[in-house]
This record gives sequence, C-alpha cells and structure tokens, in this order.
Amino acid sequence: MELKDLFLTPIYLAFFYAIAYAVRPRVTNIFTRKYFIPALSVKFLGAIALGLVYQFYYGGGDTFNYTRHVDIIYRAFGESPTAAIKLIFAHGEFDPITAPYTGTMYWYKSTTEYFVIRIAAVASLLSFNTYSVIALVFAGLSFSGMWAMYLTFIRAYPLLYKRLAIAVFFLPSVFFWGSGIMKDSLCIGALGWVFYGFYHAAVLKRNILFSATVGLLGAYVLITVKVYILLSFMPPALLWVVIENNRRIKSATLRTILKPFFLLLGVGAGYLGATNLTSEDERFAVDKIGERTKINQEYLYGLTKDQGSAYNIGTIDGSLGSIVTVAPQAVAVSLFRPFLFEARNPVMLLSAIEATMFIYLTVMMFYRTGIFKSFKQIAGTPLVSFCFLFAIVFAIGVGTNSGNFGTLVRYKIPLMPFYLAALYIMQFQANNAKKLSRFASTEKRASMVARAA
Repeated sequence: MELKDLFLTPIYLAFFYAIAYAVRPRVTNIFTRKYFIPALSVKFLGAIALGLVYQFYYGGGDTFNYTRHVDIIYRAFGESPTAAIKLIFAHGEFDPITAPYTGTMYWYKSTTEYFVIRIAAVASLLSFNTYSVIALVFAGLSFSGMWAMYLTFIRAYPLLYKRLAIAVFFLPSVFFWGSGIMKDSLCIGALGWVFYGFYHAAVLKRNILFSATVGLLGAYVLITVKVYILLSFMPPALLWVVIENNRRIKSATLRTILKPFFLLLGVGAGYLGATNLTSEDERFAVDKIGERTKINQEYLYGLTKDQGSAYNIGTIDGSLGSIVTVAPQAVAVSLFRPFLFEARNPVMLLSAIEATMFIYLTVMMFYRTGIFKSFKQIAGTPLVSFCFLFAIVFAIGVGTNSGNFGTLVRYKIPLMPFYLAALYIMQFQANNAKKLSRFASTEKRASMVARAA
C-alpha cells in the first residue's frame, strides 16, 4: 500500500456507499434493509484488513503477487494501450506486442490466477492503480453474490433473516478471506450467484431467464478459477431438485415408489455432470483426483510441519479408496478444527473460535433433537439436505488437500455459510415442532376438561 491509498480510498469509499444506498431499496425489504450496509461494511473492512495483514504481518503474499502483475498492465496502458488491452484479453499466447511485458509476468500462462489479474487490471484503470480501491471493488463483487445467497436463504425461511445474516455475512473468516484481491473473493461471490440462480430457476422455476443467466455467469467464474467448488456443488444441487420434484407428487404411494428412482437419477446426473465438467482438465479429472490430492496434501503439509500448523488425517496413497478411508477425518478437520489449543497465531485463533462455535451448535442440535430425529429432519428438508451434503463433500475435498490449518482456513470458507445456515434452519424447525407439540397437548387437555364438564 502507498500514500495514494490514504487519499483516494475515502473518496472511492464514499462513492461506493452512495451506490449501495441507491441500490438498497431495490434488493431489500423492511426486515433485511438494516443488514445491507453493515454486511457491505464488513466486506470493505475485510478487504482492507487482508491487505494490511499481508503487508505488515506476512510481509507479502498472493494478494500482492496479483497486484505486481496488475502494475505491469497498468504501466503498459501508459506506454502502449494496444498492448495493455491485449494483455487483459490474453490467454497465455505469445504476441510480439505484449512479449516485453509478459516476460516478467510469472502467472501469465496460469488460467486461474490470470483471471483474477484481469479483473484487478480493469479495476486499476478506474482507480489510478490504487491497491486499497481495487480491494474494495473485489469486496463489492463478492458482496453482490453473497447478498444473492442471503436472499435465496430467506426466500425459503423469511423468519430467519437475522440468523441467516450472521451465517452469510458475519463469520470473521468469511468476510476476511473472502473480500480482498484474492481468488476466494471472486469464488464465494460467484457461488452465491450460482446458488441464487439454481434455486430460482431449477427449484422455484421463477424468473428463469435472469436466474439462469446469473447462475451461468457465476458458474463460469468458478470453472475458470476454482472448478472444484462447482464440482462439490453440482451433485447435492441436482439431488435437491430430484427430492423437490419427488415431494410435489400428490400420491403418497407413487411418491414412495418413485423416490429410489429419483435418488438414483440425481446421483447419476451429478456424477455425469461432474465428470463432463472436468473432462478437459487433468487436474480435476475423476480418475486423477486421488493422485492430485496426494501431491497437494504432501506439499502443503511439508511447508508447515515444523511450524505447528500442519495436520495429519491419515495416509493418502493416490487412490480414491484412500480418500474414502480418511473422509471422516477430513470432514472433522474442516468443520471443527483447529481446536483452541492448536492455534499458533491470531488468524488461526480466529478460525479456532469459529470451529468451536460449530462444535457447540452441532452438539447442541443433535443433543436437543436426538440423533435419529436430527437425521430424519435433515432428510426431510431438501434445502437442509443440500446444505449438509455440499458442506460434507466440500469438507472432504479441502480437508484432504490442504495439509495445514493456514491453507485450510482460507479454502473452507465456501462451506461455512451453508453449514451454519443448515444448523440454524434445523434449530428453527426443532423449536417450532416443540411449540406445536406443547400447543397440541394444551388443546388436548382443554378438550378433555370440556368433555368432563
């Protein structure tokens, strides 16, 4: 960060808030309006905080590696606008005009990282290449998708607008790691739009054209940057549609008969969709998942095993079978670790506090409702089923690949809003069931008294 960040950031911040206040009446109601500006504010706070932490605590990192590439493109605009435009739309190819610049761009041929650089380069042109302003743009893009995620949840459970706001916006790890100039910011925003588009187009079947458009745009970002998020999303989402369609069959007998068929159809569609999605990408091909997981896990584990932040969930030998074997440990480490005593720095302590909250809410949910009733409740609520399945599938993926808590804290943020939202929905349903039960008992006693009289 430079001196110009101090002067330009307040000006742009005022401009962004003016846009937010103008947009707020169109996307909120009387209950959600009070969360719009605070939710955006914590995103802005997270974006600035991430830059400061990387600059003064870590002494560098990915967020500044992105901006070094952006600096090159911004400089190219002053020297050769044609070359700069070509750099923004380049796909790693050689071009004599851009060669003087691409020779110093380490990520020029990396599709995922260079996508982030393109977005940041466009933002740099509108902000005099000011890091903090570019970070605010990323926070705004991320917030748009997360607000869409929030609207989707409250469309299904409007009475939970307060708790769902906490789940989506106010988890510290989510608004810290998901707001700055990072892949994670774009991806969690894109995931929100995919969730919104899928729910409205495939489940509700309303505003299909708009919903499908924004959903596909979000899917494009995920495919380009982190396709494994979409891979984790698709099977549970398709199963969700199948369950919803099965529930709409009026005949209880026919519904029961067709349910196994629909379930098999959903699982099969999810598998085919996932395999076709990665057919041209060797990194995420189904037959290469075990091998890639082994390489990633060993590399990331080795980076931090002497620093106390590495974790070991078991042996991964490169086969899918070994991933299945360690899957329960992967889910546990992704959802419920690091423990408080495993925290080695302030960032890890923040994640440990959140993990402790997840442990408490999960245990209390199953304790109060009962294990059998809890699973029955999950199976009987399609949205909750989707949230838990997505969280579990994603937890297995990041838990087996990360190897250390420092990486895991950032990788797991897409699952956190869905898991916490599912817990809040289950808690709400359980409380309502108890109230109805007490009301029914009171009515029964009153009826018995009336008959006795």
